[in-house]
Amino acid sequence: MVSTPVNPVDAPKPLPSPLAPFARYLPFKRIGRQIHVSGQVAAREGTFVHLGRLGGELTLEQGQECARQCALNVLALLRQELGDLDRVQEILKVTAFVASTTDFRDHHIVANGASSAFIEYLGERGEHARSVVGVACLPMNSPVEVEALVLVEED
Repeated sequence: MVSTPVNPVDAPKPLPSPLAPFARYLPFKRIGRQIHVSGQVAAREGTFVHLGRLGGELTLEQGQECARQCALNVLALLRQELGDLDRVQEILKVTAFVASTTDFRDHHIVANGASSAFIEYLGERGEHARSVVGVACLPMNSPVEVEALVLVEED
C-alpha cells in the first residue's frame, strides 16, 4: 500500500510505546488478515491519563482525552505487530467502554476522542463501525477502554 504524503505541519505526533498487558491475556490475536486488539486502557507509559468516572470526577474533555489515549495504544500495538501502520488496510470495528455515573449521557461524544485519533493517523482507513457501552467501572479505575477489529494487508 502506498502512503499518502502528510504535510509535516499536520503530521500526527509519534505513538507511545505499547502497553504491556495488566493481566493474563494477549494484547491482540491475529487470525489471517484480521487482528483483534484487546481492550486498551487510558494509560501512557504505564501512568493513567486520568482516573475515575465520567459525570463524576471527570469532564467530557478529560473523557475524550482518555479515549484518544486508548486509540493511540491500539495503534502502538498494531505498529509493533506490523512494523508500521501502512499495512493497516482499515479499522473495521471499534468498541469503547466508558465508566460513568448513571445520569451521564454523552458516552458517544467521549468515544469520538478514539475515533478522531484513528482517522488522524490512518485517514480514510481509520473510518470504522463503532459501539459505545456505558459501564459502572473499568479495570484499575480507567475511565475508558477501547478494543478494535482491524483488517491488515496480506503478508
